[in-house]
Amino acid sequence: MSKLIFITGVSTGLGRAFAQDALNAGHRVVGTLRNEKQRLEFECLAPGRSFGRLLDVTDTDAIPALVTDIEESIGAIDVLVNNAGYGVEGTLEESALEELYQQFAVNVFGVVAVTKAVLPHLRHRRSGQIIFITSMGGLRAFPGLAYYHGSKFAVEGIAATLRQEVAGFGIHVTAVEPGAFRTNWAGSSMHRVDRTISDYDELMAPIREERQSRSGMQLGDPAKAGQALLTLIASSTPPGHLILGSDALQLVQASRSEMDDEIRAWKDVTLSTDHATSQVQS
Repeated sequence: MSKLIFITGVSTGLGRAFAQDALNAGHRVVGTLRNEKQRLEFECLAPGRSFGRLLDVTDTDAIPALVTDIEESIGAIDVLVNNAGYGVEGTLEESALEELYQQFAVNVFGVVAVTKAVLPHLRHRRSGQIIFITSMGGLRAFPGLAYYHGSKFAVEGIAATLRQEVAGFGIHVTAVEPGAFRTNWAGSSMHRVDRTISDYDELMAPIREERQSRSGMQLGDPAKAGQALLTLIASSTPPGHLILGSDALQLVQASRSEMDDEIRAWKDVTLSTDHATSQVQS
């Protein structure tokens, strides 16, 4: 059955792949873009089924009117895919607070604003699906990406809470955690903070060099990510989390294993903080 899918950030990368595969499957897609040239190009992908809308997700005041226009002029939104986002690379100490504000403005506040604008329509219809494109970086962290990881961990928490709040309305919420895909995320789309503290050279120089050299050579295939999204949308029982990519699966599982080991190692200290009469034995 054809659905109306609203995807933020469809000019390039995974957002474009999601949109293209959805259109190929016969769905209608509303995609947000940053300029008129991109918008016109997007509408040519599948005339009558691909609808481009100009939006900067940091312009949160513009979002409710945009969603209302989609609902009134195109149709009822069945699926929201919160995809728009970018990454800031830099050690925490070298990265200005302004970089953090902007990272969260796009990756968190923009995501929440779009979700809040769409949610009343889904709730009223007692159906729908909200998909948050986070990252394996929302489940584990790497050096030099503190602000990015902070934003993605935040969205993971928001998605987990929202999932419980709207389950009774027939609305499904999934956090999709991609690994490294062949997009511009680690290339032209990434904002790299200037290096200023030599103490971090030994750590950051090889990390930055490797990340740049691997841009365009990543394991993940965006078209296959698009197919995975279609499988998710078609499911009557979608999962709360969907990891994409063998690299993401391996790295997330390793991180979870390390955390489990730490929990076991410090279990006695953990349990020591309860009142004696209320300790839980396990």
